[in-house]
Amino acid sequence: MSTQQTDAAPSGSWGDWAEDRALRGIIRTALALPYQRRVALLGWLMRKVIAPRVGYRKRALDHLAYIWPDMPEAERNRIADGVCDNFGRVFIENYSVGDLLKRAETTTLSGPGLEAIAEARAENRPVLFVTGHFGNFEAPRAALVRQGYQIGGLYRPIANPYFNEHYAQNMHDLSGPVFEQGRRGTMGLVKHLKQGGMAVLLFDIYDSGGVPIDFMGKPAPTLTSAAEIARKTGALLVPFFGVRQPDGLTFSAEFDAPLTHDDPVEQTRAMTAALEQRIHRHPEQWFWVHRRWKPRRQRKRAAATTSP
Repeated sequence: MSTQQTDAAPSGSWGDWAEDRALRGIIRTALALPYQRRVALLGWLMRKVIAPRVGYRKRALDHLAYIWPDMPEAERNRIADGVCDNFGRVFIENYSVGDLLKRAETTTLSGPGLEAIAEARAENRPVLFVTGHFGNFEAPRAALVRQGYQIGGLYRPIANPYFNEHYAQNMHDLSGPVFEQGRRGTMGLVKHLKQGGMAVLLFDIYDSGGVPIDFMGKPAPTLTSAAEIARKTGALLVPFFGVRQPDGLTFSAEFDAPLTHDDPVEQTRAMTAALEQRIHRHPEQWFWVHRRWKPRRQRKRAAATTSP
């Protein structure tokens, strides 16, 4: 099985190519180090060097102020530093496929969803896992792969085509098949699930065509695709989360009970609430660098639809 890509070489700008080469260099250098050192290094590098220079840290601070305007500045700074550190760690962890799978032996698995997915596998029933950009979202997948599960996924391609080529292949190397978001990829995912497969979908992404569902107290346009796909294929819809532990290297994988197949909007609200619970417990583990709300764009779209 392979990722949903063409055989043609990626085509992008010179800037895309140069950016990809720089990132490949960082990845190669880090992978030459022992696992613990490489993960700590990338966390430090993102926190101290990359995030402040490319605007990630400021974006995280702005989003924290948007959601929690009364939070003391020192606390926002602490969380933003933790967000950037986690971002860097996740980046290199997910490029360390062999080590990620090996260390998955130490991952603690818990939650009512575990029994449900074991029964689904025995019955050859499909399972669609839903999660957000929290902790390391690949850690639960790796833990299940270590137990013999094969879990594919649907991913949103990276804008840089050169980087996206190895980014997608890397996800497939963990456990395929991996489908690129879009009509063709969605059809591939649906077919995979109808054959009794399992897959992961990250849902906490802004989409102008989505339903305005409150996230952390503010409206955030969200696609209901996961719930719709689960209903169409008869798949169990199971939220799961990889929570980073205090040592910065290990994880606990939490599997919630399957969501019922009712209204897709209500299902999406339920999975959003599950993610919010984890963010309130560990705010530094969610990717606050994402443009999740885009309030100005929402206001412009609302004004455009109401103007005569």
